[in-house]
This record gives sequence, structure tokens and C-alpha cells, in this order.
Amino acid sequence: MAEILKTEGLCRYFGAVTAAENISVSIAAGEVVGVIGANGAGKTTFINMVTGYLPPSAGNIWFNGETIRGLGPRKLTRQGLARSFQIPQLFLELTVMENLLIALNAAENPALSLIQPFRTSGRESQAERILEQMGLGRYRDENVTAMPQGARKLLDIAMAMIGKPRMLLLDEPTSGVSVDEKYPLMDTVMDVVQQQNLTVLFVEHDMEIVRRYVSRILAFAHGEIIGDGTPDEVMNDERVQEQITGRHQGAAAAGGA
Repeated sequence: MAEILKTEGLCRYFGAVTAAENISVSIAAGEVVGVIGANGAGKTTFINMVTGYLPPSAGNIWFNGETIRGLGPRKLTRQGLARSFQIPQLFLELTVMENLLIALNAAENPALSLIQPFRTSGRESQAERILEQMGLGRYRDENVTAMPQGARKLLDIAMAMIGKPRMLLLDEPTSGVSVDEKYPLMDTVMDVVQQQNLTVLFVEHDMEIVRRYVSRILAFAHGEIIGDGTPDEVMNDERVQEQITGRHQGAAAAGGA
């Protein structure tokens, strides 16, 4: 498969603190890749650099064959690289429909205008299709504050996908979501991903979610990638077990007992 995202020697320093060091990775179009690691391992720093929210201290990034280092989030979104956030970025006091209409307007008009109406019949029809696709129809006219966390996450992801991206980056999509909500949420997202033939990279702490939905894992520790391969290969790696999953330590303790 053709390469869609590539980073080479990507680094980020905050004074004397190294948040990311020499991150070189290639992701093929159509892959679903999970990113794992303890808090502070560099996962979100990596996502933020790739999506233009944080400039790299060194290294380069290519998307769809073109260098994108230095481009801001809006330009990258228009090039087909979209993301959602650990904390959904929504207009909390507006309805679900109003959130979608604003996102649709922004996708259609690079220069937002306070004069042009954002509610049109065409956008409303498109928003209705998105609500149905994401299973959010019941919340259509409710304020975002009345939605459960899983539904908020789905709305945030839906808004990220409005611009018809080629690649979607998700920052902890099931964080704060109840056990009953997390699998239906991911099933819904992955169904849409398959329909639209998207490449996906998502950060996640829930190892059950990672194993169930990804074909490849990048394991981060101390700002570096310490594992890259299939779920079985990475999860069985000694360094990953020692520094991320804790299974190796637990097995050693059990054996000693």
C-alpha cells in the first residue's frame, strides 16, 4: 500500500525536557494504527506535531508525499489530515445540529463570515445524514451539555470527519467513556472509517480497545518508539511489558510467589 504519512527524525524539546526524540515512522494508506504508552511518554506530543498544533524542534513530516512541517491545523485539515481530541472540542451551549452546521460551514468557507447564514437546507440535509451515520439522531436538538460522554466523543469525531479527510488521528477516543459506551462508540467509528476508506492513528490507554481494533501498534516510552509491529508482536515485547503494560513485572512477581 502507498505511504500516506511519514516522519523522519522528529524531535520536540521543552527546555531541557525531551518530549519526543528521533521519531521516524511510516504509515500506509488504509492502516489502523494504535499508539500506546504511559502518561508523558510522548504520544500526544507526536500527534500534536503531526497535526500542526506543536512545531517540531527537529525532523520532518510528510503527508501524501508532501512536506507539511510548519503548516497549521487549518491548512492540514484542508489537505485531508483531521483529528479529534481527548476532551471534545464542542460548542457546549449549542445543540448537536448547530455544532454540525457550524462545522459544515467552516469546511465549505475558508474565510468564515458573520454575514452569510450558516443554516441552509443543503447543510441541514448533510447534517441529518451525519447524525444517522454516527447514531446521534436522538440528540439532534439537544444541547451538547445534555449528552453522555460517549455521544460527545462521537460528535467531536463526526465534526473532524466533515471535511472528508484521508487520514484521521484520534486522541484517546474512549477516555472518560463508560464501559457500556466504549465498544459501540468504536464500532460506529470503525464502520465509518471502512466506508470512507480512511487511514486511522489513535492514541489509547485501553489495551482491550487497542487489540480489538488495530492492525499495528506504535509503543512510546520516554519520547521514543520502543515497539512497532502487530498487536501480538508489540504486546509480547519485553520492553513494552516492562515500561507500558506491566505484565512482565506482574508475571515475575507471580512466579516468585
